[in-house]
Amino acid sequence: MRFSIITPSFRNSDWLKLCIASVADQGVESEHIVQDACSDDGTQEWLPHDPRVTAFFEKDRGMYDAVNRGFRRAKGEILAYINCDEQYLPGTLPAVWEFFQSHPKVEVAFAHSIVIGPDGDYRCERRACLPGRWHSWVSGSLAILTAATFYRRSLITDRGLWFDADHRDVSDALWVLKLIENRVSMAVLDRFTSAFTDTGDNMNLRPNAVREKAELFGRAPVWLRRSRPLLVAHFRLRRLLAGHYRRRAPYDYAIYTKASPKARTTFHAAQPTFRWVR
Repeated sequence: MRFSIITPSFRNSDWLKLCIASVADQGVESEHIVQDACSDDGTQEWLPHDPRVTAFFEKDRGMYDAVNRGFRRAKGEILAYINCDEQYLPGTLPAVWEFFQSHPKVEVAFAHSIVIGPDGDYRCERRACLPGRWHSWVSGSLAILTAATFYRRSLITDRGLWFDADHRDVSDALWVLKLIENRVSMAVLDRFTSAFTDTGDNMNLRPNAVREKAELFGRAPVWLRRSRPLLVAHFRLRRLLAGHYRRRAPYDYAIYTKASPKARTTFHAAQPTFRWVR
């Protein structure tokens, strides 16, 4: 098995259908494991009958516990998790497979994402950078999006770098810090692989996420907290030098939408931008 894709699910039936479709049409050997926390929104009525996924219904301690449960069941050589309101763009998994085959020492690959609105309209783009330890700890944001993050199975099975299920919202940041502390070999795949939907109700905007980010910041040494403006400025300089702020030519992308759940719809990014304006 080449890929195991994990999707944690809870009361996101309509978004989940689009996510599943985007994984199923990749044209590469894969399994899509959906870990649903016993949703009561109709998911349990249709999901067990969808042949494109392997579904498990069980209570969990949150999204990261669900992801870890999926990883324990995974058989693929390359792992990833993608949330219900996220999708893979056409050709993503074949490109990721080729990248890992061409870079045998790389354990984690970070790619780029397109941020879309609830109807699929273009909002902005998020290009990945290799994460830095101090910036990841205190900035309140990451250099990557997890929807465009892929890793070898050995990272979990051999190194034991699971997600911290005791945190419901900042475990991505804690996991990135683990990667850096364990000197994991990381690289950037210079390609758009994923679409992240800015629904207006994403988990990182909720009160618990704000609280956990504040707690993570508070655990940093005083000198590091005081250095936050410099670290953010340094990160922006890195992005500038990497060309992330460069004006780019228009391009098209194809995704599934609630209006077209069975066929991808092509959208046009007339003015690509790095500015994420909510």
